[in-house]
Amino acid sequence: MQRIGIGYDIHKLAQGRELIIGGIKITHEKGLLGHSDADVLIHAIIDAILGALALDDIGMLFPDTDPKYKDIDSTRLLEHVYNLIKTKGYDIVNIDSNIIAQAPKMMPYIPKMKARLCKILNLPLENLSIKAKTKESLDSVGQKLAIEANAVVLLDNSTK
Repeated sequence: MQRIGIGYDIHKLAQGRELIIGGIKITHEKGLLGHSDADVLIHAIIDAILGALALDDIGMLFPDTDPKYKDIDSTRLLEHVYNLIKTKGYDIVNIDSNIIAQAPKMMPYIPKMKARLCKILNLPLENLSIKAKTKESLDSVGQKLAIEANAVVLLDNSTK
């Protein structure tokens, strides 16, 4: 059986925070504000996976009221969710995702993001798409106040 899930996340840009997206530190004067490291791409991927498995969303699984998740590296959360996939008997077929940011430019960082995420998810590079988009100076993202991401994941258990 195949299952599909969609995920979305947005975080406000703030001074005094590192910018981490796709598990990679990005050079920028601001970072994303959140309880964890606020990695919008990983959070969108996690929600897509949880949706495909018909489980609770990221906020239920890793609540921002729990101090053990304060400033946590989101790759650790992704590792936990990947273990859920395996426990449920599924494999990831592919992931398609977008990072939407007016600044900084994401393209130089995407190969490193793909390598890092594919290693965690035991996924061939050709099965993960990360695209960079802008908002053409529209809305909070376009005005450089936030960064958002979305993702779609396809899971399959037919090889079991």
